[in-house]
Amino acid sequence: MILADESFILADESLILADESLILVNESFILADESLILADESLILVNESFILADESLILADESLILVNESLILADESFILVNESFILANEPLKLLPLPPAPTMSLPSFLARRSFHYGWIVAGLTFLALLVAAGIRSAPGVFIVPLEQEFGWSRATISLAISINLVLYGLIGPFAATVMERIGIRRMMVFSLAVIALGVGLTTLMSASWQLVLLWGVVVGSGSGVIALVLGAIVVNRWFLEKRGLVLGILTASTATGQLVFLPMLASIADRFGWRTAALALTGAAVLIIPAIAAFMRDRPADVGLRPFGDNSETVELSQPRANSITSTLNALWVGMRNRDFWLLFGSFFICGASTNGLIGTHLIPACIDHGIPEVKAAGLLAIMGLFDFFGTTMSGWLSDRWNNRYLLFWYYGLRGLSLIFLPFSFNFSFYGLSIFAVFYGLDWIATVPPTVRLVANVFGKENVGVMFGWIVAGHQLGAATAAFGAGVLRTWTGSYLQAFILSGILCLIAAVCVLQIGQSPTKGNSELSSVTLNS
Repeated sequence: MILADESFILADESLILADESLILVNESFILADESLILADESLILVNESFILADESLILADESLILVNESLILADESFILVNESFILANEPLKLLPLPPAPTMSLPSFLARRSFHYGWIVAGLTFLALLVAAGIRSAPGVFIVPLEQEFGWSRATISLAISINLVLYGLIGPFAATVMERIGIRRMMVFSLAVIALGVGLTTLMSASWQLVLLWGVVVGSGSGVIALVLGAIVVNRWFLEKRGLVLGILTASTATGQLVFLPMLASIADRFGWRTAALALTGAAVLIIPAIAAFMRDRPADVGLRPFGDNSETVELSQPRANSITSTLNALWVGMRNRDFWLLFGSFFICGASTNGLIGTHLIPACIDHGIPEVKAAGLLAIMGLFDFFGTTMSGWLSDRWNNRYLLFWYYGLRGLSLIFLPFSFNFSFYGLSIFAVFYGLDWIATVPPTVRLVANVFGKENVGVMFGWIVAGHQLGAATAAFGAGVLRTWTGSYLQAFILSGILCLIAAVCVLQIGQSPTKGNSELSSVTLNS
């Protein structure tokens, strides 16, 4: 038998290479120049650099032998000639080359010194951005809903208030559920719920349907895609640059306003509010596949340590035995802690002065003063732009400065800007632009220092659930302001009282935050012996 390329001749069960460099006779190899003899499973090289005897290797760190540009495995199982495998005991039987090893995305990024935590942070930012855009939509929808259905501003504000309450109250429980079923699954589920709720609002015809869909369904879904999600991701995936990353994730709220509000206002003005709602639904649906494909729960899931962790061991991914009981236990521990109430109360005021008042009622207030809706939405977009820089800088500062002093300045400056707001309407759109820049710089800048203080008081391992309860206070404040400002507007025909009262509350919060961590109480001493995530 002769091969087509004439490289082998098979005769009497012997294999002879055409160039006579290798002869196989009686299952033994003999080189023509007698430099290599292989017989009875023993291999001897003349230069004694490689010896195989009794299936043991001596003085060798290679498993392959190169003979005239052909490879022979030391265990005699294969011969590689002309890029094809031939079994040594079955001449001329061609075998395919082994497949190239596959490389996972985390491994690919790791080889290029890029930590997968940045991918997780980017996906989290994207989800928070879309959720923020959806939460900012009520400011655009209030007036169109009034005009189409004749509902009062107080009625519409009630649905928004329920949305904000659920957004806050679900956060702590979402943190514990994430420990059980994972961040990725919770994010996919919540985005699907949000998309469903927003999409169905286009079919509503009664005010109770607005309360059910926007208040309950969308509020419940958005409770998972909340500030607590960013806190959990940062504390799991980052040991270094936590403040900076948290600042960027928090700034997603501002970016959501910047991206969505002008677009929503323009769509609602040209095509109606239903088309704007469908655009929000599409945005939520579009990011679900990316979250499902690339989001990971912990660094250990991809064989990594948190960014900046140079320890030698990788923490195993083991979900904690969290439950509703442990979430309520965390609240019980917090309620006996003085610092918890200072954090809870200050964040209550934070929510009242941002999402509840400005986020919900600034556009209607502008319309009351003759400013078109699209231009008013542009004001919130300006706030979002400056808040992105302000909150990111706040995260950077929270790694370096005393966080109590940062909060003092944030709340104090916000209070002054809110007191100025009612009078800025008298200076036309340019006066409001000054307010937008000044107020926007610290809209959500309070979040990074607050998270750091929560970690200092309750421990890094308890940040998720404890910050979840603090965020609940934030959203209760937002709900109170959203509904209260709507009622005041209905009764008095003006937002003046709401703006002034909110500014005064911010000044009170500025004083209160200076007391955080200054006077240990009985609750503080118990924290070291209580495991919140049991």
